Amino acid sequence: MASNAQGKTLIVAAFDFGTTYSGYAFSFRDDPNKIQTNQNWYAGGGASRLVSLKTPTSVLLNSEGGFDKFGFEAEDKYATLAEDDEHHGWRLFRRFKMVLHSNKHLTKDVTVDDFCGEQMTAFPLFVMSIKYLREHLLTAVTTQKIGIEETDILYVLTIPAIWEDNAKRFMRDAAIAAGIDPNRLKLALEPECASIWCETLGMDVKGAVAFQGSQYMVVDLGGGTADISVHERKPDGTLKEIHKASGGPWGGIYVDENYMKMWKELFGEKALNDLRENEMNDYFDITREFEHKKRSFDTDKTKQIVVRISASLRDLSEKYSSESLEERIASLKVREHAITTRGKDKLKIDTTIVLSWFKRPIDLLIQHLKTLLAEPKIKSVRTVILVGGFGESPYVQERIRNEIAGVRLIVPADAGLVVLKGAVRFGHNPTIVSSRIIKYTYGTSVNVTFNEKKHPEERKVWINGEWQVPNYFKVYARVNTQVRVDKQMTRKSCPYGGKSLLSVYRTTNENPEYTTEDGCELLGEIELENSMDIPFEKQICEDTFMFGDTELLVKTKNTVTGKEAFMTFECFK
Repeated sequence: MASNAQGKTLIVAAFDFGTTYSGYAFSFRDDPNKIQTNQNWYAGGGASRLVSLKTPTSVLLNSEGGFDKFGFEAEDKYATLAEDDEHHGWRLFRRFKMVLHSNKHLTKDVTVDDFCGEQMTAFPLFVMSIKYLREHLLTAVTTQKIGIEETDILYVLTIPAIWEDNAKRFMRDAAIAAGIDPNRLKLALEPECASIWCETLGMDVKGAVAFQGSQYMVVDLGGGTADISVHERKPDGTLKEIHKASGGPWGGIYVDENYMKMWKELFGEKALNDLRENEMNDYFDITREFEHKKRSFDTDKTKQIVVRISASLRDLSEKYSSESLEERIASLKVREHAITTRGKDKLKIDTTIVLSWFKRPIDLLIQHLKTLLAEPKIKSVRTVILVGGFGESPYVQERIRNEIAGVRLIVPADAGLVVLKGAVRFGHNPTIVSSRIIKYTYGTSVNVTFNEKKHPEERKVWINGEWQVPNYFKVYARVNTQVRVDKQMTRKSCPYGGKSLLSVYRTTNENPEYTTEDGCELLGEIELENSMDIPFEKQICEDTFMFGDTELLVKTKNTVTGKEAFMTFECFK
């Protein structure tokens, strides 16, 4: 959709809007591989101050409901307000991106909970987040080069390849509402971005992905999801997708949930809730400390992890329970000495406990990878590239190496930034991906002339002086077929009235006959006004599906009047 702006682009800027962390990167057209990221995300203060290449996907709203802060700054300010009991009416939102995952009934009215469990419409939060990242980026770019205009920038927004069409449109609409020109905006699929960046790396990585005919799997393991694509390098150097994107909700936040469950068992739910409400700095310290330990956890080098207990949490626990911490540890269903105290301010947790937190999401991931690699069309794939923040975990890497036989696992340096950097390269050269696999059968609902040899008698209806069959599924493209990124399918027809209404359907069925079958879903509709001054039989409407890009585009054009209209998603009406 951003092709018109490509020739004018001086800078490509990419946003990685993640479940847990977000960031941006950019490079100039005259040196596209010199990719710069923001180095100045700070958390906390004093001796405990942290520096990060990404910042949490957290939004703070003020007491009037307006945007105040994003990222570490949002969390730290909310915690400071709470310390002085001044946070009432202020609202903090964290990790809200997962509302878009596998949400077939997504609408712009979908809600998320704030830090205290109160609901709010999610769409404005996405808009505020993208607007903040855009403004932060503009400051960074304009301080480097004088005379840069925003119209010189092509924006790339990364999205999971496993997302539904409606979630992609949700993100595009949020970016446009944040002030980004739709003609200078491209959505990029995260595993593809990883693949694109890997060909720039050292020979150990490049040698596995950059030669003609190489086939490999990319696993993007982030905070919320595992997003998996399988690619092949074509003779012209471009990438083609050889298996439709797949994955699931097996990211790092599910390990976090298991970790926090232990804290509830040890200190009590009331104490932890009180800590969240009144000692937020201490609460955020718990989650931030674990994020580091989760990513560095290695069973070969780690026999136990040590975590800090704030004095405030210990006091709250004693306030709500007469049991000592040692007594609560003893009551847990874990082996003796698996969790022990070290003084008053530390807990020592055995590896076996930590492994239990990782077990379910990683079990599901590995089972899915085994199933995929056993499929006939990708049996020859023997290289897996693991990227994403959670992909940095040595434990996750170790389990994949140990449990998936005959596969070479490659983990690029700075795995958490690979998608972001690849997105910048993709923006400079979107044609680097030449074809993709379609995840659904797409088509329209039409009336066809009744044919007694083809159609059941009960489906015929008398329309316009003849027997017709309504709700016939007119297929434009079938599931699991490969299409070029510039692939268009156009069919012509004459309108029947002053308005043409085109209903777009999809299904996972390869050969649907009727749009009323189980599994057929109304994706959206297009309404186009026709001329009342020209006979309808002399007007021609062209219905066009544009496949193969990161987003599906469907339009109808009256070639006589020149009017055209685009599909409106049913869920966003």
